[in-house]
Amino acid sequence: MSIPSFEELSLKDEDCLSPIESQATDTESDQELESDGKKKFSKHMSVAEVYLEACKLVGVVPVSYFIRNHSSPTMTLTYHGLGPLGCKALAIALVSDVHIRTLELAYNRVQAEGVKYLAELLRANFTIQHLDLSNNHVKSEGAEHVAKMLMDSISLKSIKLSGNGFLDDDAKHFTEALSTNSRIKDLDLSHNKFCGKGGEYLGQLLANNEGVEVLDLSWNHLRMKGAVAFSAGLKVNTMLKHLDLSWNGFGNEGALAIGEALKFNNTLVHLNLSNNCITNEGVSMLCRGLDYNETLRVLLLAYNAVTVEGALALVNVVKNSPKTALEQINICNVLVNENFVSLLELTCQEHPGLDVQYEGVGGFIAQKSPKRIDPMKVIQDYLDKRKLRLWDFFRNIDKDGTMRVPVTDFRKAVQQSSIPLSRFQIEELIHRLDRGRTGMVDYRGLADTRKQMVRDHRRQLKKVESRQKKEKQKSDRILKTFQTAVEAVTPRSSMIFSPGGAKEESGGPQPFSATPLSSWHHIVMSNSSRYSITNMSGDHVHLPMLGGTSPYRPTSSPAMRSYSQPNLLVDSSNSPTSKSISAQGVCSDLETDYSKLSPTGNSLTRSRPALNTQQPESKAKTKKLKKRKVKKHGVKDSQNPTKSIK
Repeated sequence: MSIPSFEELSLKDEDCLSPIESQATDTESDQELESDGKKKFSKHMSVAEVYLEACKLVGVVPVSYFIRNHSSPTMTLTYHGLGPLGCKALAIALVSDVHIRTLELAYNRVQAEGVKYLAELLRANFTIQHLDLSNNHVKSEGAEHVAKMLMDSISLKSIKLSGNGFLDDDAKHFTEALSTNSRIKDLDLSHNKFCGKGGEYLGQLLANNEGVEVLDLSWNHLRMKGAVAFSAGLKVNTMLKHLDLSWNGFGNEGALAIGEALKFNNTLVHLNLSNNCITNEGVSMLCRGLDYNETLRVLLLAYNAVTVEGALALVNVVKNSPKTALEQINICNVLVNENFVSLLELTCQEHPGLDVQYEGVGGFIAQKSPKRIDPMKVIQDYLDKRKLRLWDFFRNIDKDGTMRVPVTDFRKAVQQSSIPLSRFQIEELIHRLDRGRTGMVDYRGLADTRKQMVRDHRRQLKKVESRQKKEKQKSDRILKTFQTAVEAVTPRSSMIFSPGGAKEESGGPQPFSATPLSSWHHIVMSNSSRYSITNMSGDHVHLPMLGGTSPYRPTSSPAMRSYSQPNLLVDSSNSPTSKSISAQGVCSDLETDYSKLSPTGNSLTRSRPALNTQQPESKAKTKKLKKRKVKKHGVKDSQNPTKSIK
């Protein structure tokens, strides 16, 4: 492959149009620059000389730091105010450079136009491996140029795109580019504006990419929906080692999804979930995944709403999981108690490498204040335990049976009995039964109170059951959504086993398909004689037509959800050769005759019609059984005519 020179780059260059500038003005200026570039540039000029000439052509002031250090492997041009034109001059100078490995251009406001020049540069320059474009106002206008850069560059290993105002739809471009590029190892997308839909695209990125090992998504707006979709991709990812998800507002629901992903992920080493509104409940959900995980070493949970209970749960996971690899837990804002310190010391004896960072000792476990005991309920429980009535208890002092006794007699009777009431509770009871201060206690109120207490108890139980039911429904709904997202991002031939089991990944990159959580993929036959995967958002991803096969019609099997595959068997009449063609167009020789194979011999050779043929027989049997039952009932009715009349 020939390397374009700086002259060719200048000739092929076309300005990235601004929404304010007109296209005509830009093309005229480009033609002038191209003609001047032909005259002034020479192949024998040094990089510094080329840079000076390029600055004259585009009309910018040269950066003296670049001229002095152009032979250094690291070029740091942060806060130099390059702008789009300064970036263009720099790109022209670096086309033939072979020294610079790291190019830092943060805070230069290069915008979308400057990114286009850098994309052209990286197509010709094979030495730049690390690029920093943080805080350059690239925004959505430059997202496609960034994606083109990621697809075309063969030397770039890490790129920082922090603080560029990217939106949800921009994540789709990055996902498409990185689905085929496995050379990028470090990707920084922090301080952008990715929300729930962006989380779906980023989940697809994790599911399809086979190169990214360090990913920074801190300071975005993924929240609960984005967390669930992103965790689905994390579940099937096999390369990511360092993940920063701090400041994303995951909440307990996001912690639940991350915990489910950690049950299956066996590559992640460093996880940052700081400042995500996670409480003790979310920590307990996260610990469910940590019980199965054997690779995670560093877990950062600083500045969440975690107390001593959550800290104890984390240490208990390390203590009770012999295969855990956790070495560092950061809960630096949590005040712990002495029980936590003793448990940590005991755990460190078994795991000497464990380091838990907490704020200090002085915390406590919040306990609910004891509920005030109703004296009327105490009396009712006392009578129920001994199977007594109110009149049986007070008949010695209420000989007339009017259920009204003097206050002194009532107080004396209660004190002499074995009812567990204090002096204060007795006075409170008298105050409630003698509201008019008449000196007489009407203990009929105790009978009415019993009925009210029963109603209150039932109402309280219903509230507790309703709250528990809502919490369970919420967690089940999140898990169902998580599983739906997992099925949407899982490659076709991938198989995911139970936690701790192995995974079988399909060979080669999988086609990108952005799937909303609320929809499934359905394969339909388009008019262009190609397969197209459609979803609710209207995006289509076309697959090539299978050579030598008849048009595929999807079956109506309920098992076909997020994807379908055509039948692997090919009729001998349509294909004379004994080869089967898969959904990706790859032929494989078949050494056995399909007619001799049993339906259970090979799972790949099973066909839907063969399975469906047994269904009518089962239905017929059920109908016969129903008829027999009806006959038996008819005989019984004839034997007992009186019953049938009733």
